[in-house]
Amino acid sequence: MQRYPFEIDAAVVLPEHLHCIWTLPAEDADYSMGWRLIKSFFSRHCPDEVRGEISASGRHKKEQAVWQRRFWEHCIRDQQDWVRHVEYIHYNPVRHRLVKAPRDWQYSSFHKYVREGKYDVMWGADTSLQIENEFE
Repeated sequence: MQRYPFEIDAAVVLPEHLHCIWTLPAEDADYSMGWRLIKSFFSRHCPDEVRGEISASGRHKKEQAVWQRRFWEHCIRDQQDWVRHVEYIHYNPVRHRLVKAPRDWQYSSFHKYVREGKYDVMWGADTSLQIENEFE
């Protein structure tokens, strides 16, 4: 973060994938570098029990089985697009049937949004939200 700063606007970590929205400095558009650094740091420090079976190709490239080789990048177009993506991220654990409400998933920026007064803690708890599935 000191050498390659960015803000994490929203994030959720699920058992088999994660979603996040970053804001990079105006002069930086290198998402790939950010992901490379995060994956590299995590791979070097993650416990053995979360490491998977590494393919021959992965061993040759000194990869860890924790990560897939690619990521999906989307440039937020406007405020409405940003809101849709934030809501998608925060509702994702419910969508994957991991919890009944976003408040029940601890690995999410949802709790920060509640503390900051941007969401009521009951957001997404009493209704089934229909959020477009264009993000996965």
